[in-house]
Amino acid sequence: MESPPPTAAAAAERPSEAAALRALVDRVRAGEVEAAREVRRLTRSSSRHRRKLAAAVEPLVAMLRSPAPDAGEAALLALLNLAVRDERNKTKIVDAGALEPLLGYLQSSDLNLQEYATAALLTLSASSTTKPIISASGAIPLLVKVLKEGNSQAKNDSVMALYNLSTVTDNLQTILSVQPIPSLIELLKGGKRSSKTTDKCCALLESLLSFDQGRAALISEEGGVLTIVEVLEEGSLQGREHAVGALLTMCESDRNKYRDIILNEGAIPGLLELTVHGTPKSRVKAHVLLDLLRNSPYSRSKLPADTLENIVSNIASQIDGEDRGGKAKKMLAEMVKVSMEQSLRHLQRRASFA
Repeated sequence: MESPPPTAAAAAERPSEAAALRALVDRVRAGEVEAAREVRRLTRSSSRHRRKLAAAVEPLVAMLRSPAPDAGEAALLALLNLAVRDERNKTKIVDAGALEPLLGYLQSSDLNLQEYATAALLTLSASSTTKPIISASGAIPLLVKVLKEGNSQAKNDSVMALYNLSTVTDNLQTILSVQPIPSLIELLKGGKRSSKTTDKCCALLESLLSFDQGRAALISEEGGVLTIVEVLEEGSLQGREHAVGALLTMCESDRNKYRDIILNEGAIPGLLELTVHGTPKSRVKAHVLLDLLRNSPYSRSKLPADTLENIVSNIASQIDGEDRGGKAKKMLAEMVKVSMEQSLRHLQRRASFA
């Protein structure tokens, strides 16, 4: 038989949800590790609980400083969930003094704690309010160190956190000063061409290549420009947009210095395709870069009259119009036919970096 419905008196004896959450916060204040884990569980996918448990932020930040590793980890993971998609909680966490212990965890020999701290800084750095505070805290050199030495997930999260912080223009020189470009290229080489991490890597590189120091670091890195060209060819729409932007930034800064470098890495096929299939920004950037690259670096006597130079120089004028897709395909086929030497050299270089 089914149990009879509870009486009004029995229902009144049950603690309300609000009272239960207040009791949970009190348990966190008392330093209960299990209470921090319960906060993490409740806030994993519930924006309502993130808001209702905002009062747990300060005691969780205090728990971050606990010498007990399990307490620090539980607090860290609870704060991470509280910050996700909640701007007020992000600000509250930073204002409560979480950055100091988080930076400590970034330097932890425990790679899991380092990973969780990196994820927390990624989440916190998504807020325009907290970015300047995080920037001033000394987080950037530590994030680059994680990019160089952390585990796979920490490296991915550090790139995205650095990208978030790079949108504060004054931070670009700080990021460059700790030499992130070799690690960014290494991450690009080892990752999927079409991924969020690759997109953010290329976006960050596009910004860093605005500086002489950034460009010098890239061309001194073996396979650096080639790796960006590969994203140009195989990346997501956003990744390709940032890849062409990075190459364009280089070429616009010093056309004579970087034109041959970009051509020698076989950028033309990807650029031609981008003029048809890229985002609106990609198409514009590809057109501009093709125009900058249109003067052949090779002697005219070494190539047939119908050279890569002639094809590329006509792209901008011929690609527009109703039949631009068909024209692009014909020009792509012609380009491949007349640039066999360049294509072969490009494939050989790729093989050397495999």
